[in-house]
Amino acid sequence: MVEARDIRRRYGEGDAAVDALDGVSLDFPDGRFAAVMGPSGSGKSTLMHILAGLDRPTGGTVTIDGAEITELDDRHLTELRRDKLGFIFQFFNLVPVLSAEENVVLPLSIAGRKPDPQWLDQLITTVGLAERRRHRPSELSGGQQQRVAVARALISKPAVVFADEPTGNLDSRASEEVLGLLRHAVDDFGQTVVMVTHDAQAAAVADRIVVLADGRVVHDGEAPSAERVLDLMKEVV
Repeated sequence: MVEARDIRRRYGEGDAAVDALDGVSLDFPDGRFAAVMGPSGSGKSTLMHILAGLDRPTGGTVTIDGAEITELDDRHLTELRRDKLGFIFQFFNLVPVLSAEENVVLPLSIAGRKPDPQWLDQLITTVGLAERRRHRPSELSGGQQQRVAVARALISKPAVVFADEPTGNLDSRASEEVLGLLRHAVDDFGQTVVMVTHDAQAAAVADRIVVLADGRVVHDGEAPSAERVLDLMKEVV
């Protein structure tokens, strides 16, 4: 579903140049949940931004659902992100004047499309907001707001969902709920999820863990327990 080949990203020039990514090649197949980890400055957020078409690499290629995106112009990149990708961010990014349901369907509204009522109802019920669909973000807890964001990411049935520290702003109970929703989306909806996280508990929910250090992949394998994830980070970083 997502293929990255020899991705490089350099910031600055000359002696001040910094290589945030240094030849990263990865595949993220359909219906799988991958967690990307690494210390601060490892390149994990840069990688996600490039995979999602939010930043352009200095070198290499990215292919999403058969489309090579690195040479697309801004208009076609915008269309691809709208039609093929879902996003979940640490700070929710909900529109405060819209209800929970209006925030969920916002990507479709912007594209001039109407949601499938049955799929919308299923999503709202799945994320546990059937009684809160008319509430605005200010009337919801942080965990509820992030559940709205999960539903919004899934409403268009995207090729892949990118989640950037989706539990970073939540308490432990809300984090478990949101991670459970992402796991459910993969297992029951066949969704592909790529998540950047620094949280071992969050990473352990995934099928696979990719660890970056100094802009390179230093580990790529099945997700172990949270305790083993912590050990792994100590070993490879």
